[in-house]
Amino acid sequence: MRAIDLSAATWRKSSYSNSDGGQCVEVAQNLPSVVPVRDSKVPARGTLVFGAAAWVAFVEAVRGDDIKS
Repeated sequence: MRAIDLSAATWRKSSYSNSDGGQCVEVAQNLPSVVPVRDSKVPARGTLVFGAAAWVAFVEAVRGDDIKS
């Protein structure tokens, strides 16, 4: 597995995170072809990196965009 340089990542906190320290997820969407995700409370713990297509599919599934009636 190759290392991915995240030094240019521009992190933003999820709109579902709150100021009380709960559920703090950060995502960087400015990198080509990958979407890194980390816990904003402990960013040094590590980062999950998803392919852009996989991230789009995940977000659509969570939103319910892919539900067929």
